[in-house]
Order: sequence, then C-alpha cells, then structure tokens
Amino acid sequence: MATGRFVAYYRVSTQRQGLSGLGLEAQQSAVHDYLNDGHWTLLAEFVEVESGGKDDRPQLAKAIQHCRMTGAKLVISKLDRLSRDIHFLTGLQKAGIDFTAVDNPNANRLTVHILIAVAQHEREVISERTKVALAAARARGIVLGGYKGGPAPDAALSVKARVAAADAFAAMVGPMIQEQRLAGVSFRQIANRLTTDGIKTARGGHWTPTAVRNVLGRL
Repeated sequence: MATGRFVAYYRVSTQRQGLSGLGLEAQQSAVHDYLNDGHWTLLAEFVEVESGGKDDRPQLAKAIQHCRMTGAKLVISKLDRLSRDIHFLTGLQKAGIDFTAVDNPNANRLTVHILIAVAQHEREVISERTKVALAAARARGIVLGGYKGGPAPDAALSVKARVAAADAFAAMVGPMIQEQRLAGVSFRQIANRLTTDGIKTARGGHWTPTAVRNVLGRL
C-alpha cells in the first residue's frame, strides 16, 4: 500500500508524444492507480520530453531536487522501459533518493546499480561486435562505400561480399534498433543515440535517420 509523499517522473520519447499525450496518459494512469491504493500525497509531476540530440535529463534533475527538498519518494511507472537508459539510471543512482517503480515495486538502489552494469555491458558488446564485423569486412578487401587496396576483385563477387557484410552488420545492430522503434523512438533519435554510443555505421561514419531506416529494411 502506497503511503507518504511522492514526486512522479514520466518520460516520453518525442516532442509529438509530449504534445499529444501519447504514452504520457498511460504512465500517469499507472502511477495514479498505484498510489490510489493507500494514503498518499502527490507533490509534483515532471514530464521529460526526451530530445534525440541531448543526453541530459533536466526534468529528472528537477524531480530529484524536489524529492531532496521535501523528503518525498520518486515514483515512475515502468522501470523496464528505462532499464537501458544509462543517463536516467546514473542520475537515479547519484541522487541517492528512495524511489518506487510501479511495474517493479521491489526494485531498490542495488537493482539500479545492477541495471547500469548490464546496460553498459550491452553497449560494449554491441560496439565490439560492430568493430569485429567491420574488421572482418576490411580483411576481405571490402570497404562499404568504396574499395581500397589489393588486386581489383571480380565485380560480381565484390557486390555479393558487400551485400553479405551489410546483412551481417544489420543482423547485429538491427535488434537494438527494432526495440527502440517499438518503444516509439524516432529514426533521428536512434541515429543520435548510436552515434553518441560510439557505434559506427557499416561504412564507418555517423548515423543518419536514413541509415537507421536502411538497417531495418535489411531485417
């Protein structure tokens, strides 16, 4: 049973979702349903409209500060939806405040510490697999977007090799992109996240919305 004082934090992925209430209403409903089971006071609600070009969470910072000033507990609707958001998790960890996740009420500060380690490990694994795939392609004389060095390969074989390398790359990065798309993240936001995480495209460059869309098209 929920008792005491709470500060709610909600996060939506796009400006359009923030304006329309898409996704926000479901989060608010989950939090209110949880709190309505006991004696509580909801002191404030903060809504983060996540920008694909920024990693800071200004509304989360405000929510945490409000908790510190009032001694309230932070409440969120779904910890699993934010479990790979390192910026959210580290912010929560550094704050050292009590929190409640409606979908996982038994979660605690240790849970957040573990989730951070898992999220960081997943990023490292994805980055390393990408590097290995690109290195393997280069070792075969393939540079997606252009051939460098060595004897000129047979044109048909070169095309096949490039297609195979692109498909292998898409198979590695694609599931992560699919998961974010299902969560409502835009192509531009996904591109910015991949670039921020240090993951290069198959051609070794920065991600664009078109590049993200092309990877999904290969799955």
